[in-house]
Order: sequence, then C-alpha cells, then structure tokens
Amino acid sequence: MNSAELIDKLASKTGLSKNKVGQVLKTFTATVTKQVQKGGDVRLVGFGTFKRITRQARKGRNPQTGASVKIPARKAPKFIAGRNFKEAVSGRKSA
Repeated sequence: MNSAELIDKLASKTGLSKNKVGQVLKTFTATVTKQVQKGGDVRLVGFGTFKRITRQARKGRNPQTGASVKIPARKAPKFIAGRNFKEAVSGRKSA
C-alpha cells in the first residue's frame, strides 16, 4: 500500500476529505520524524515505538576486493512493534 492508497482508505473510513487526511498524514510523519531526530521516542500504545538508536563503529569487508574497511558509528531510526500489532500480524496471542 502506498501513501495515496492509505489516504483513500482512511478518507473512506473516517468520512474526511482526502485533502484533510493527506494533511494529517503529512503532519504525523513530520512530527514523528522531528521527535526521533531530536533523540526522543514516539510511543503509540499497542501499535509500536519509533526511536533513534546508535550503531557502534565496526570493521567490515569490501565484498569485491576483500579489503577490511572501517564502518563509522551512526544513528539510525528503529521501529519496535507493540504487542497488539504483533498479535494482529502473526495471528497468535502472546502468553
């Protein structure tokens, strides 16, 4: 499902116009992005948590030459699925 399909689905379910839903979706993603960019978490209970992690520097290997290369530390986004979302996707209830 792409953004346009998501907007169509949400508009039909909520009765809001596609334009309004598009604005809400754009604002939601911008807000989540800014918060995670600043190092904060966005927790949607039952759905999941958006957060920023720091990946440690490490050594890697160039697959073409086999030479060892240094991979620098970096920050990366991470999504951790909530219990309700996991259960819905897997079709099983957790104990």
